[in-house]
Amino acid sequence: MSGKTFYITTAIDYVNSKPHLGTAYEKVAADIIARYHRLIGDDVLFLMGNDEHSQKVEAAARAQGLSPLAWCDLMEKEFRDAWKALDISFDDFIRTTEPRHVAAVKEMLTRIHAAGDVYQDVYEGWYCTGCEAFKNEGDLVDGKCPDHLSTAPTFLEEKNWFFRLSKYESFLKDYYAEHPDFVRPAIRRNELTSLLDSGLKDISISREGATWGVPVPFDETAVVYVWFDALINYIAGLGWPDDSERFERYWPADLHLIGKDITRFHCIIWPAMLKSAGLPLPAQVFGHGFVNMGKDRMSKSLGTAVDPQSLADRFGADALRWYLTSEAGFGKDLEYGEDRLVERANTDLANGLGNLLSRSVSMLVRYLGGVVPAPPAAPPMRSKVEEAVPVYREALDDLDLKGAADAAMSIVHRANVYVDEKAPWAMAKDPAQKDALAGVLYELMESCRVAGVLLTPFMPAKMAELRERLGEDAEAAPKIDDASWGGLPEGRKLTKPSPLFTKLALDEADAS
Repeated sequence: MSGKTFYITTAIDYVNSKPHLGTAYEKVAADIIARYHRLIGDDVLFLMGNDEHSQKVEAAARAQGLSPLAWCDLMEKEFRDAWKALDISFDDFIRTTEPRHVAAVKEMLTRIHAAGDVYQDVYEGWYCTGCEAFKNEGDLVDGKCPDHLSTAPTFLEEKNWFFRLSKYESFLKDYYAEHPDFVRPAIRRNELTSLLDSGLKDISISREGATWGVPVPFDETAVVYVWFDALINYIAGLGWPDDSERFERYWPADLHLIGKDITRFHCIIWPAMLKSAGLPLPAQVFGHGFVNMGKDRMSKSLGTAVDPQSLADRFGADALRWYLTSEAGFGKDLEYGEDRLVERANTDLANGLGNLLSRSVSMLVRYLGGVVPAPPAAPPMRSKVEEAVPVYREALDDLDLKGAADAAMSIVHRANVYVDEKAPWAMAKDPAQKDALAGVLYELMESCRVAGVLLTPFMPAKMAELRERLGEDAEAAPKIDDASWGGLPEGRKLTKPSPLFTKLALDEADAS
């Protein structure tokens, strides 16, 4: 382990209904980033969780005849089952009803109150229950929230507690200028810079008369507004304020990974809260794009949700993970299509990597008795590997998931071309080419092995199977040094492998 920490978080999820593919997209991306940092030897902490204090959650519970907490308990299992099906390797999972979170929310409110940044006033304006957010008149389109056109916002008049967000306008402008990578991608930073330039207003941070939520520590008649409550999970998950050792080890977070629709909360309100409480700001917030169905964003409220667990059951978790993160540039929207999922899995995985592994090892068994030969002295494929690995690393360091996927797969593409160029089946007919044949087969299998190391964050289960087919310990987690050329040992005995990937079809009920 390098000794360098890497703390990554995702947005916590409302539990008014089961997770959909848009939610899963973020979790898969975060998992790939976390697994990459484990691959390079970092001490990783990957936090996920559920956002349970919301009107939507309370309404969903009441509709089922349950208390909000009983409903949240049921939904925790639904979410954990979905993330298990997608092979998400989170290290900690926080719920906003947990005592550690409640304690952190109360401490945060107490600190910003002591700093003079909280006051009481009357809120008059629109509230969207879909977003669980207060809306300015200018935010609405034809009187409705642009993200929740099916439901009209409610006009509220409440005596609430307000946070002096306007006080931190100059601080945030200066911080953005001094830390240009704080908000990514650049389009999100530009949007928020424009928002700052238009001026910040103080925000309501409590709800009057509500009972489902964390009580305001200095006013038991109100509960903390759900978004103010939810943001604090990122430090509550580290045990703040009680577990100072864990907090000091991992905070500030290296990366908050969130959807582009909630950047205002994470890049303006959250850093202002932290500054008020005297805490360091996270290093970076990345606002990724949406998964779209046609012209619409994939959304529970819009009725465009797709069940990721069902897709994983049909096509395999690794094929789904591969599609989600190799199909479109990270940060852009992904246009979901089941036909594209199948096409990409068949082209890249079954016909690409799977076919390369199968025919390489099969030829080794047929022509050399399955015994791995010595590495050749000047292997042409080595230069391709040594070109691809730094490109892969640079891409993932920059959160370019597609770029990293393409770099790893470029080894596979080149190796498949190399097979046709060298035609080992023809070489095997000429005894004079026995040594040359052995060298070619070594190169092909070594290319598979290195590609498998690089693709482990994307497809952990299938790459474990690949290692097993090459005679390695499937349970041993690879490290980036394993992507160095020449790691396949001479003399290892391999047997003809079963297919690593099978071709998928749209009408298959179960293919993996």
